[in-house]
Amino acid sequence: MITTHLSPTLKHRFLSPLHSTSQSHHHHLLVHLPLPLPRRHRHRHLARPAAAVAAAAAPDLLASVESVASAASVLAAIVLVHESGHFLAAASRGIHVSQFSIGFGPALARFRLGPVEYALRAIPLGGYVGFPDDDPESGFAPDDPDLLRNRPVPDRLLVVSAGVAANLAFAFLIVYAQALTVGVPVQAQLPGVLIPEVLPGSAAARAGLLPGDIILAVPGAAPDPSVPVLVDLIKASPSKKVPLTVSRAGPGAVDRRSVELTVVPDTSADGMGRIGVQLSPNVMVTRVRPKNLADATVLAVREFTLLTGTVFDGLRQTLLNFSQSAEKVSGPVAIIAVGAEVARSSADGLFQFAAVINLNLAAINLLPLPALDGGTLALILLEAARGGRKIPREVEQGIMSSGILVVLMVGMFLIVRDTLNLDFIKEKL
Repeated sequence: MITTHLSPTLKHRFLSPLHSTSQSHHHHLLVHLPLPLPRRHRHRHLARPAAAVAAAAAPDLLASVESVASAASVLAAIVLVHESGHFLAAASRGIHVSQFSIGFGPALARFRLGPVEYALRAIPLGGYVGFPDDDPESGFAPDDPDLLRNRPVPDRLLVVSAGVAANLAFAFLIVYAQALTVGVPVQAQLPGVLIPEVLPGSAAARAGLLPGDIILAVPGAAPDPSVPVLVDLIKASPSKKVPLTVSRAGPGAVDRRSVELTVVPDTSADGMGRIGVQLSPNVMVTRVRPKNLADATVLAVREFTLLTGTVFDGLRQTLLNFSQSAEKVSGPVAIIAVGAEVARSSADGLFQFAAVINLNLAAINLLPLPALDGGTLALILLEAARGGRKIPREVEQGIMSSGILVVLMVGMFLIVRDTLNLDFIKEKL
């Protein structure tokens, strides 16, 4: 299953959590895909003459198909890299492998190369590497030393963690390629807090706030307020007047004027104030191109470190505030939709999109939960802590089977929900 959370910082950067397990009757390493994604906005368009619509329809359709294909290709490549990490680690240690699959469910295409069956399957929730540990028809003796379950703890830790390592390495290579070709984005923090969106009929709309406004000052807050400071102030001020000093775009491209407004936050169900806006840091993104390979390496390392910290912090915030952030967790349909939007707006943004999805996959897989690589690693480490005494097979299989079932159910729910939330589907409902 595929999931992610993209912070406002990341959205600015490319719009200018997969998991693995060791279970099934063949003993699989699975990769799933759930992640928190930015909401996609519906845009209102002016009516155009029928001839103009017809003339634009074919190019628009072709561009949409190409952008969706680009995003889907990125996602498929990320799953392939993750599973290849498991596969190559097993092969390097001489461990028997029986299956390599992209997707779950019925096979759309398959072929056999040596002892391994390779397959493309119908349900796009990730993929898996299968091991013949529990297959009575595999031809291997139960005590075969090259079955995964019979290998020492270090070998099993290597195989299970190799998917995460592969995604981290792939993310760095993507960032490095970006540095060499189009340069890396560098953010300059500007004064104030940006309002990207204002909900119609909200307290903010009634007060006269507009998308694109920048909040420069709020009494009781610092002269240059931050997003957390503003959020806390609004939550603490239900039905109270909150004066704002706002910078607003003027008629010219660079003209801005100062506007004094007063917003009265509505009272939400939990008794806190809310005004119905999105808030994000006010940043300006520019691209820096390296002068040589050494410069490109420095830029890539800096960008990779920044993205990794942002993704892991975003996942931490999602887990700590899951009741508020659960609706932002999205599956492969929404990920491809956002990727297609990125591809349409800027091909350069696909670099950041691919790197962020890789990092989300790595972060989610490290969670010590059943059906995730982290859950399998936890069981192996528990075995090591028990002095090498293996956990009863039926206990391990029960834990992993239940985890896989939950993951598949959540994944199918996300696919249905995200499909129904697509703009063209909403228009037909």
